[in-house]
Amino acid sequence: MTTPVHPTTPAADAPPPPETRTGSAWAPLRHPWFRRLWIAQFASSVGGWMQTVAAQWLMLTLTSAALPVALVQTALSLPVFLVGLPAGALGDVMDRRRLLIIAQGFTLVAAAGLAVLTFVGLMTPWLLLLFTFLIGTGGALMAPAWIAVQPELVSREEIPQATAMNAVSINLSRAVGPAIGGLIVAVLGAAAAFAVNAVSFLGSLIALKRWPRPRELRPLGAEPIMSAMRTGLAYVRHSPPVRAVLMHASIFLLFSSALWALLPVVAAKHMHLGSAGYGLLLSAVGLGAVIGAALLNWARERLGLEMVVRACSVLFGLGMVEIALSPHVLAMDLVILVIMGIAFIGGLSSLSAAAQTALPSWVRARAMAVYLLVFQGTQAVGAAIWGAFAQGYGTDLALAIAGAGVVIGPLAAHGYHVGLGAHYEREISPLSIEPRVGPRTDHDSNPVLVIRDYKVDPEHARDFENAMRLVRGSRRRFGAQRWNLYHDAADPTRYVETFTANNWQEHLRQHTERMTEADRMMDELAERYARGEPRTRHLIGTE
Repeated sequence: MTTPVHPTTPAADAPPPPETRTGSAWAPLRHPWFRRLWIAQFASSVGGWMQTVAAQWLMLTLTSAALPVALVQTALSLPVFLVGLPAGALGDVMDRRRLLIIAQGFTLVAAAGLAVLTFVGLMTPWLLLLFTFLIGTGGALMAPAWIAVQPELVSREEIPQATAMNAVSINLSRAVGPAIGGLIVAVLGAAAAFAVNAVSFLGSLIALKRWPRPRELRPLGAEPIMSAMRTGLAYVRHSPPVRAVLMHASIFLLFSSALWALLPVVAAKHMHLGSAGYGLLLSAVGLGAVIGAALLNWARERLGLEMVVRACSVLFGLGMVEIALSPHVLAMDLVILVIMGIAFIGGLSSLSAAAQTALPSWVRARAMAVYLLVFQGTQAVGAAIWGAFAQGYGTDLALAIAGAGVVIGPLAAHGYHVGLGAHYEREISPLSIEPRVGPRTDHDSNPVLVIRDYKVDPEHARDFENAMRLVRGSRRRFGAQRWNLYHDAADPTRYVETFTANNWQEHLRQHTERMTEADRMMDELAERYARGEPRTRHLIGTE
């Protein structure tokens, strides 16, 4: 690994981390392209909920069996697990704007095909599931790239507010989309709802086509998909901030999923509400999401992001316990659900913001794809667990236990600290010095062994070894494998660092595309305890 040419460390007067900044909760909407794309995505999300309602209702008219109706939701969710990680890799190796346009165009065609076949009376249960699956696939292809471009649309300090605004969009569309969809199906039929959904994608497609996103420079070309997926998983594995987010999110979602799985049962059997009453309960959660977005930045500035996550867990969990144990008075339950909506958006949008600010651009879509897989998978598993528990022991007991789990969950993750990424967690310019290599022609297919020799005085040995532990994490995050540090038994001043890369091209990417300011600082910290410049050698495998 070549030492950076112009080593720098954060200056004493460097700008403070984003958690100390102030700003309006609605500040992201001042950015024209964030505003346009946010509005377009909100319309598309409303159309998606309309499509779900129409598809479930149409399935009821096509077959009387319960399983096909349930499979409509499965067909929408399954693509996340099948294409989520490859979609994240594509979001990093392709131009993200182009990928978003392709995904939106694919989804529009699938939605239009569903509408046409329904209009002409050719729809069957299996065709309905197929087109629902295709629409879900388009959404799964788009999701990681969409999250990854958010930091490009706003300033770094506004990422938490932008994340909250996107959560507001999801919750508002969940509140109004099913109602609008049900009305259109009742008046005009399912085909009309499918057609409106297809039209809703046009806004996003037009906005993306007009978005003047600067073209990304890729001096080494596009990274192979399998390599990109492998590197993305390695980054998540070796990134403490990302692991912390995944730990907190999985615990929160595992227990909180009980509410979304069992709320229809509570509405129907305990509160004796119909579908309109159930929609009112969901609307209360959506209203809470809007209020939460307005309060989140204020709370984060005063309490810090991690304390906001803990407070939101407590509020949401106590709300679940209250719903489980209290007599069901509609007005009181609506107030509780509003508070829970505030807590839900506050907790999850804070965790999402922590993940986004901790991730450099080169791996952001891949890592966020892992986040989405954890998000969807934990909710799916949690819903099944709590549904089975409620069937055996009762809905109230299931909600009460799950609520207690949400409250105490952060204690189980007390060693995993979450916060907004520091201002130096970003890419630096490509290094002007690259490893020298001879004229062989097989460098792109054979593994590379990097060897670095350090001279360290004995009095600095312990500090050097501690610094190299940080270097190990840095190397592993941007793709190095089999990292080791050796101490020469015959020469107490000599240390040897070794690590491997799959091929020469992969090693060059570590130099030119992946190193961040924080990585460079870790190198400098270790070299501070060494005498002179470390000697670096690159050995290329012969087979």
